[in-house]
Amino acid sequence: MIPFSLQPTLAVLLRLPINSIPINLNLPHSHSLSLSLFHYSAASKFTNVSPPPIRMGTVAGDGDGDGARKRGCSCSKADFLPEESFQSWANYGRALRETPKRFMDRVTARSLDSTEIHEVRARSEHEMKKNLNWWDLMWFGIGAVIGAGIFVLTGLEARDHAGPAVVLSYVVSGVSAMLSVFCYTEFAVEIPVAGGSFAYLRVELGDFIAFIAAGNILLEYVIGGAAVARAWTSYFATLCNHKPDDFRIIAHSLPDDYGHLDPIAVGVAAVICILAVLSTKGSSRFNYIASIFHVAVIIFIIIAGFTKADTKNLTPFAPHGARGIFVSSAVLFFAYVGFDAVSTMAEETKNPARDIPIGLVGSMTVTSVAYCLLAVVLTMMVPYQQIDPDAPFSVAFEDVGWNWAKYIVAAGALKGMTTVLLVSAVGQARYLTHIARTHMMPPWLAHVNSKTGTPVNATVVMLAATAFIAFFTKLDILSNLLSISTLFIFMMVALALLVRRYYDSGVTTRANQLKLIGCIVTILGSAVATAIIWAQGGDGWVGYVITVPIWFGATFGLRAFVPQAREPKLWGVPLVPWLPSASIMINIFLLGSIDKASFGRFGVWTLILLVYYVFFGMHATYDIAKESEERKRVEEGPKKVEEGAGGVEKF
Repeated sequence: MIPFSLQPTLAVLLRLPINSIPINLNLPHSHSLSLSLFHYSAASKFTNVSPPPIRMGTVAGDGDGDGARKRGCSCSKADFLPEESFQSWANYGRALRETPKRFMDRVTARSLDSTEIHEVRARSEHEMKKNLNWWDLMWFGIGAVIGAGIFVLTGLEARDHAGPAVVLSYVVSGVSAMLSVFCYTEFAVEIPVAGGSFAYLRVELGDFIAFIAAGNILLEYVIGGAAVARAWTSYFATLCNHKPDDFRIIAHSLPDDYGHLDPIAVGVAAVICILAVLSTKGSSRFNYIASIFHVAVIIFIIIAGFTKADTKNLTPFAPHGARGIFVSSAVLFFAYVGFDAVSTMAEETKNPARDIPIGLVGSMTVTSVAYCLLAVVLTMMVPYQQIDPDAPFSVAFEDVGWNWAKYIVAAGALKGMTTVLLVSAVGQARYLTHIARTHMMPPWLAHVNSKTGTPVNATVVMLAATAFIAFFTKLDILSNLLSISTLFIFMMVALALLVRRYYDSGVTTRANQLKLIGCIVTILGSAVATAIIWAQGGDGWVGYVITVPIWFGATFGLRAFVPQAREPKLWGVPLVPWLPSASIMINIFLLGSIDKASFGRFGVWTLILLVYYVFFGMHATYDIAKESEERKRVEEGPKKVEEGAGGVEKF
């Protein structure tokens, strides 16, 4: 870095703009790093405008009180739209005219592992604290997953769709979730950043695909948190010997799906927000202490429930046949949502290569076994037609004469849902933080607080959105929409893993690239065709005899005729390409079991994302990518920060 006093002299000697010279203001390390990352380079083509403001609300100074201060929570234009395209109306007009060119650039641009791990992460000013191990991650996983899904949706799906066969629905959705866990784990080990699946997709499938995924990731977390918050109210009402709507405000002027207003859910979200911003390690300690109590309650439900079980209640086992089982599987996938939050904590993990596989796979194994046992217990205690849809386990114990037990169950469920909300809050904030680091969202959201080491701005914004949705929307609406977003994201991560293993721009030949594209398109096409046949009511076997062998052949062709271009460095998914290909097939197939209205809502959300991307996100990421590329070229010589942009080879 160049001392501040020599900056003008050196600029004159080199015939460069003054603002192009990196400066050293004797700031603390993190502030100097922030300045060096965001100053304009000499070779920048944006020399017709003034230099951009320092990002993240940092004001130059020594930080010791000499007229300088740090405004981590400022709300100026520079915090939200600091990019070149938004510095003036003229610049914005030029950006809009270049939309086709910029769109193609962003579609083909692929980030690099090193860019995500180092440069993008540094844009938060301060480092997140590395203080988590496999024990923390495992309990985070358990705390993230076991909550509203099992304690609410089990009863709803058993009563309306699957009957006692709801246990098979959990097996199907559990297999899908476990396949996704393996895919996530390899990425989290090799790209240990807070962005989770968003960062993985940026590296393998490009900037545009990652943005669409990012929008659905945020939707997944907001809806998931809102659903759990509303379920919290239901069990709290049971604990108080009330019906859930006794604690809700009925707004008759609103549609029924949105007219049961839930102020308790808003209050719970506010408390969780405070816990999440204080400390990640503190949240972890609270989580596994609460989760131990929660697991003890689950063990009590299983043991006590079996003493009151009646095998006669298992007949008929599958009253609505295979369709009922798979329809329930798609909805009950909600019960497994949350494990991906663990991958967002890779940046705060001491030893990602060891801790992440143990934490993710271990927590999912425990969760899957617990879910199946709880589903069997519930349907053996009470005939499936009589299961209460709001608080099934508590009411089940009441029905068998154990009124006292329902309070233990309700307390355990509340504790479990509290930890789900907490882990979800931690995970969603880290997703949003990394998305904002890339400038797809305002960089103000990427700020990490220097004292707590947590992304305060992102946490508050996400939980405010969660509270708003929870206040209005009923659980069944939320669960279906959540399942679509989640299945879509998990499918994309599995697809990204295939690309990662079989494509490397410096290794893969053109012939093998074409083979890879052909195999992937065939895998996706056969999976979509299978889902469509199922969605159209195809309970027969004729269509599947065609589509499933095509999927098998495409996967075999990928295994036999396309050499792997890259081996995992630290930990790898076994049985590639079979395992990620199976994940793609089952996730898309389950999408075929979700109702049309939910797809309509999903379509509206995707349209909103596209509008935002075309008018804001695309131009912001384009500017920041070009600025970063030019800065690297001046400071370090020719060096790639992306593939597929700026003349670099495209995928």
